[in-house]
Amino acid sequence: MTARRGRVAVRSTIPLALAACLLAATPASARFSARKAIWGPDVRHGRSLWPTYHRLGIGIYETDLDWSVVAPQRPRHPDDPNGRGVVAPRPRRHRHDPRVRRAADHRRLPARRAYDWPQSLTRTIARARRYHVQVAIELWRAPRWANGHRSTAWAPRHASDFAAFATAAARRYPSVHLWMIWGEPNRRGDFMPLTAAKPGTRLTARQARGPHIYAGLLAAAYHALKRVNRRNLVIGGMTFTGGTIDTEQWIENLKLPDGRTPPLDMYGHNPFGYRRPDLSDPPSPDGEVDFSDLGRLSALVDRVLGHGHRVPLFLSEYTIPTHRNAEFPYWVDPQLQASWLSSAFAVVHALPQVYALGWIHLFDEPRRIYGGLEYADGRPKPAFGVFARARP
Repeated sequence: MTARRGRVAVRSTIPLALAACLLAATPASARFSARKAIWGPDVRHGRSLWPTYHRLGIGIYETDLDWSVVAPQRPRHPDDPNGRGVVAPRPRRHRHDPRVRRAADHRRLPARRAYDWPQSLTRTIARARRYHVQVAIELWRAPRWANGHRSTAWAPRHASDFAAFATAAARRYPSVHLWMIWGEPNRRGDFMPLTAAKPGTRLTARQARGPHIYAGLLAAAYHALKRVNRRNLVIGGMTFTGGTIDTEQWIENLKLPDGRTPPLDMYGHNPFGYRRPDLSDPPSPDGEVDFSDLGRLSALVDRVLGHGHRVPLFLSEYTIPTHRNAEFPYWVDPQLQASWLSSAFAVVHALPQVYALGWIHLFDEPRRIYGGLEYADGRPKPAFGVFARARP
């Protein structure tokens, strides 16, 4: 049974006894697993959510670091997370008076910290350490000074600027060893430039430009993060189920100028889908890659990016909405959400190449997000118990 996109919710056929069992999640039933990850705040209404994450048994906490917010102006020493001083913006030059031009060129801003690191992230990393949970950080969004004064979705003009930011971030947070490079870059609005392509077709040079630029950013960040600490694991690709460029096209066009593929430790993908996860399902239509397609995705990644060697999959985001929502054009009832999540963990168990399964949204947000493991008032859904007891 599958959800219907843009139509009514699917009703569950799960027996009532099973539904009651799914609801009975207790702290004692939680199973810790390094393969369970989650996105979400660590504080809500002034209350720490880490006891809840502990009840869920998570092993990885996912969060992001917005380059455009951390470095709104170009740092004078971009590799140094604690350095002071920024490069003054280029002044508007007068056309006729060279003396005005020379005076403006020598103007400098007052020395201050070049990076504005979020204090909340420092606290989150400390809390995660107390619960013996790894932190995975996603680096994304370019400041205007780096991308030609465009929106933050546009890639930087020079991959070296992104690499310097990655270096500074890794030095700032030395206990973090999982690094995701951008989020869903195969979707316009999350990464630019992108030129739409018909699913399943060969990309033109213009359409391939986006994946090529991303490949350069990934390679630069990989080498930068490894120079800081060889234990750092770099997660690239970071594709969405569908996208402006479909996942297969994205992977096959991740090429550097010399034709080689960029280095990475894991391939990241968000396998959202409107059907129950089942590896025996046929391929998704229109170039999509959902949970049921993960076996085929793994084979493609191994062939193209691993050159025949196994590349682990990092499933950064997954959720199943339980009400009409602003994120996805489908939803199911809470009992079916729990059943589908159980099937998702069965797929992960069957695929040892999956490094982690990440769930996004701990709780619902009325009129917007309904893919949480809890209702908006904090009551657990049946899926909460499934996630807590799962040990993939």
